Amino acid sequence: MIALIDCNNFYASCERVFQPQLNHSPVVVLSNNDGCVIARSDESKALGIPMGAPIFKLKELVKQHQISCFSSNFPLYGDMSSRVMSILSSFSPEIEIYSIDEAFLALDGFQLDLETYAHTIKKKVEQCTGIPISIGIAPTKALAKTANRIAKKFKERTKGVYIIDNEEKRIKALKWLKVEDIWGIGRQLSKRLQAQHCYNALEFTRLNDQWVRKEFSVVGLRLKKELQGEKTLFLEQPQNKKSIATTRSFKENIADLDALEERVATFAVHCAEKLRKQKSSCRMISVFLRSNPFDKSQPNVFRNTTISLPYDSDSSILIASYAKRALRHIYKEGIPYKKAGVLVLGLQPSENQQLNLFCDSKPKHKDLMNVMDKMNKRYGNTLQLGSQNTTKKWLMRQENLSKRYTTDINELIQVS
Repeated sequence: MIALIDCNNFYASCERVFQPQLNHSPVVVLSNNDGCVIARSDESKALGIPMGAPIFKLKELVKQHQISCFSSNFPLYGDMSSRVMSILSSFSPEIEIYSIDEAFLALDGFQLDLETYAHTIKKKVEQCTGIPISIGIAPTKALAKTANRIAKKFKERTKGVYIIDNEEKRIKALKWLKVEDIWGIGRQLSKRLQAQHCYNALEFTRLNDQWVRKEFSVVGLRLKKELQGEKTLFLEQPQNKKSIATTRSFKENIADLDALEERVATFAVHCAEKLRKQKSSCRMISVFLRSNPFDKSQPNVFRNTTISLPYDSDSSILIASYAKRALRHIYKEGIPYKKAGVLVLGLQPSENQQLNLFCDSKPKHKDLMNVMDKMNKRYGNTLQLGSQNTTKKWLMRQENLSKRYTTDINELIQVS
């Protein structure tokens, strides 16, 4: 059996842990620069607030229903996530952290009452972190996802735990699950299924195998087998990322090349730091610029380019230099840009790093990067490149940012 543990309305729940007066009231969390809604409490969903809606279009609704809006506080959310995952890992030797608020646990061979065990997990997480969770248990990952959806949808009846452990429950669950809500299907693929008069998960499992494979590849066929109770998806171990990106929206539009170069250099340094953290090197760099798509007074512009490095590298100096070179290639004078980003591609393990004929036996800047990483980890971002502006602090628009209650000693809750 496999359990899927999902934190309920995770970002909103993190805010509520430290501000309990928000319980049972509508809460939304916004994206970078307070742009769009990226998380909603149940109360906000009931008001009809859609995911991804620009917050400026919801001003009247926010005022009318006194909706609490928060800027995204990723240091807080990341720390709370690690606390939840640490607790979950104590309940099973096999865990797959699927996302910041979801994890699969393998329960194979557990000689105990799984429902009691699930309620023990739920109580422990909620007691130690304050984060409410839902748990679905089933023979496969896809069915565990379905069971979790039922546990969350009917939480008063299920108490946040639902187990699919027999054929009757499986059939009943798949009849209830709409085809667009099947894990991995989504809205676009569901239209093709509905064209075949397939409207729920049970009807999906009764489609011809050859047709499913032709229309949805082997991935769709595996999903069908999973919903039929045949395990085809197994818990995965953490793997290094195949690409790494750093992108940001600016608080104000930027048209000046020097200012954009500073931002892109900083983004490139962040990518290089992430590369070194996972012991990887990159071969290619992609840079993009984008204007504000919501500003109708300005042209809607998106420009990007990808360039290759002379050799695989994780050096902040080299990656920042080539990122600026790519920026100058796509920069167009007179256009105010709202967002920029750097993406590093062609990742390889650093120990397999391919050097060119004119390189030393040791990768360039390796010792310097080690020193920078150690200094910055111990003392904060004290060492930076000359192309980064150390005097100007670039900030996102975060007018409703809560405190970093668990990661900054100066923002701890004070008890009087």
